[in-house]
Amino acid sequence: MFTIALAAAGAALGAALAGLGAGLGNRFGLWTYGTGFRILSAAAAVGAMGALASLAAGFWSWRVRAYRALAASLLGVAAGALVLGVPVTEIYQAKSVPPIHDISTDTGHPPQFVALLAAREASPNGAAYGGAALAEAQHRAYPDIRPLDYPARPPVAFERSLAAARKLGWTIAAADARALRIEATATTFFFGFKDDVVVRITPLGSGSRIDVRSASRVGVSDLGANARRIRAFFRDLARQG
Repeated sequence: MFTIALAAAGAALGAALAGLGAGLGNRFGLWTYGTGFRILSAAAAVGAMGALASLAAGFWSWRVRAYRALAASLLGVAAGALVLGVPVTEIYQAKSVPPIHDISTDTGHPPQFVALLAAREASPNGAAYGGAALAEAQHRAYPDIRPLDYPARPPVAFERSLAAARKLGWTIAAADARALRIEATATTFFFGFKDDVVVRITPLGSGSRIDVRSASRVGVSDLGANARRIRAFFRDLARQG
């Protein structure tokens, strides 16, 4: 029984390692994200089978009080559930948000890429904004994504925006205090996807209006990542204010 439990757990653990490698391989340029997704899908299938086999072995181990086999089985169930949970979570997220990847607080006149224009144009998603159809889809899904009226003069808002961008781990591509604009790139941890961000600050009465645009370089859907990024940026600004 211990041998069977160990084999099932080994399959699940191997699948978990393959799933981890699927994302990291794309992050470090070993293969494309399409290949990474295929590896992850295969790992999830093997992990599911390993978890089921571990569950069965664990049940019988518990019945006969084979505790070493039971421990191996529990490890296999956990590893299989982990590797299966990643694509399942992504599928759920994809179904809960529209298939868009470019989010802006100003959909009528979205901030434009300048320093990152060449990188955007070289990417599959390009630099152009999607227009009215994209704006409508965004407003339905993310009605809270709007310009931020900030109670500080533009120079102060600029410095606080730059501090927030750095705190969030973005790679700053340009920070123009005169033009009151910041461009940066945010890189996701697992697959290493690159999303580009523009922050535009304009005077508004005694304070400032802050607009943000966050757009993915690849992929049809961002799984809500760009909207979450803008919210996190505004939360940090609120704490500073």
